[in-house]
Amino acid sequence: MATRLQVIGGGKMGEALLRGLVADGWAAAGELHVVEPDAGRRDLLAEALPGVSCGDAALAGVDTLVAVKPHVVADVCTALAAIGVPRVLSIAAGVRTAAMEAILGDDVPVVRVMPNTPSLVGEGAAAVAGGKAVTDDDLGWASGILSAVGEVVVVDEDLLDAVTGLSGSGPAYVFLLAEALMDAGEAEGLPRDVAVALTEQTLLGAATLLRRSEESASKLRENVTSAGGTTAAGLAVFEAGDFRSMVRDVVAAATERSRQLGAG
Repeated sequence: MATRLQVIGGGKMGEALLRGLVADGWAAAGELHVVEPDAGRRDLLAEALPGVSCGDAALAGVDTLVAVKPHVVADVCTALAAIGVPRVLSIAAGVRTAAMEAILGDDVPVVRVMPNTPSLVGEGAAAVAGGKAVTDDDLGWASGILSAVGEVVVVDEDLLDAVTGLSGSGPAYVFLLAEALMDAGEAEGLPRDVAVALTEQTLLGAATLLRRSEESASKLRENVTSAGGTTAAGLAVFEAGDFRSMVRDVVAAATERSRQLGAG
């Protein structure tokens, strides 16, 4: 069975993508290969991903997904350039397509993607952007891979820093809100386990309602807010603290840091 895709890097994200591709039917396990230098990790992957081949070296002539730390990307691209690969999809944060093209060659299509950690449970949000040699077919190929673990949008590469600031770092913002809600519930007398359970289900329920409803976030907020009621009292505290401006500043700070990291 011919290999359709090799994943360089068998970390959590690489493993999640491989699982998603098989579960989604994008590829059979025997059509996937993962390159992982750590022998112990290779053994774990072989057990966790039956049928997926594991090795410590990349295969020539195979579409490749680069899932390594940013500082390793140059070495990986050098190795790929030496053996030749048709196209490359990179999830390495901050490494621009031009930097990879400079090593791989301008004729190799390079697609860059910013996924987020909910991809680990099949609920990711990702944005893909293409380099100089990328065609619509290449973007479709990349989107198909990331669709196996969540939702995908196509953007210009210059927007990936903003994507990083919003959805790439966004889960951490939600987790911070979750922590704060749990602590606040406990401060009001709820047992910790009750505060945790209510917070988790509230966030899940609100996100699911937002996704499934045809109404906007603003309308859904209005629907739960009665004049002079409890929700209005709570929201008034947010407004007094200029919550919207704080969120804008948070996303702007993360976006700017992404730009700085990308600039080296």
